[in-house]
Amino acid sequence: MTDPAAARRLLLVHAHPDDETIGTGALMARYAAAGAQVTLVTCTLGEEGEIHLPRLAGLAPDQADQLGGYRIAELDAACAALGVTDHRFLGGAGRYRDSGMMGLPTNDHPRAFWQADLDEAAGLLLEVLRETRPQVVVTYDDNGFYGHPDHIQAHRVTMRAAELAATEGVAPDKIYFTAMPKSVLAAGIDAFRGASNNPFAGVEHVDDLPFGTPDPQIAARIDGTAHYQAKQAAMRAHASQIPADSWLYALAGNVGGEFMGYEYFVLGAGRQGPGDGPYGWETDLFAGLPAAEVPLP
Repeated sequence: MTDPAAARRLLLVHAHPDDETIGTGALMARYAAAGAQVTLVTCTLGEEGEIHLPRLAGLAPDQADQLGGYRIAELDAACAALGVTDHRFLGGAGRYRDSGMMGLPTNDHPRAFWQADLDEAAGLLLEVLRETRPQVVVTYDDNGFYGHPDHIQAHRVTMRAAELAATEGVAPDKIYFTAMPKSVLAAGIDAFRGASNNPFAGVEHVDDLPFGTPDPQIAARIDGTAHYQAKQAAMRAHASQIPADSWLYALAGNVGGEFMGYEYFVLGAGRQGPGDGPYGWETDLFAGLPAAEVPLP
């Protein structure tokens, strides 16, 4: 059981194992190290993920279809690296299946998260909200950051659960969506230009990308640079999904904590707290809340 009396209580809702690390690993490590109650809810086992370890090829969906079970252990190891001790699967492990990318036949699997009854899934998340009473919730925007159906569904389920929680007086004070400022993407395009493992190959300008948030629309930038090595360790725990030669590790090596350690968010619900810089970005997701009276280390 979590402690709803803890000063800072943060809940994250992610679609698949490894999403938590790539998008919010530094955030999770920072708040966990500071003594906050950090709860992670993962909606699927990631059964449709691309396998990057040849020895695991037999776990693929078109073979033994056991990748999801393997990824449970990877997620456990990643959470340990981040210092997160409270992790659950929505409705229990295997309740919902990875839907695969948008438009694939896997979207129609009877257990696909994309096919989940919204109120039923939101009710399962509501149970977690009742127990943990988070002041702050983090998930994706209504496009799932980049359009994956499970990310979109995670957004819908989270927002519906928050609506239900409001009728019981247990709604979070703030809901944030993961984001990436266009200025950071532009810097990444420049940093990788000409590299053999350039993830932006063929992209000449940041506006050519299907995602990215104008800087003035960002609400918070969390500095987790002191914890980016924990984030790297968590990435390595997801070895089936993140190959050893991934551009993510190159990014970490080239520019260290600047890219790996800072994570950005837009405010989806609640009132933005005090911040700094030209756009007034918050440096603490609890800014403006009573829980923030005790400074975050």
